[in-house]
Amino acid sequence: MDWTPFLILGGFFAFMYMFIIRPQRQRQKQMRELMDSLSVGDEVVTIGGLHGKLTSVDEKVVSLQVEDGTIVVFDRESVGRRVEEDEDE
Repeated sequence: MDWTPFLILGGFFAFMYMFIIRPQRQRQKQMRELMDSLSVGDEVVTIGGLHGKLTSVDEKVVSLQVEDGTIVVFDRESVGRRVEEDEDE
């Protein structure tokens, strides 16, 4: 019996898992952890590039203060990342 087709198929699956499926799952886990850890006062950047401070965090939406007195409401999933203190400098 020739095992070559099975080895090629197994190698292809291992390649797909290591370079596509696994990294995507890790990114999803990181985003889920970010969404769960958002709190009022966090400095964040939206996926559109808008910088601001969270003024309220609800189950589905967040309010972002972008300038003195200017508050914008976004879907919670639109938060791209949290700004760390050393990034502010």
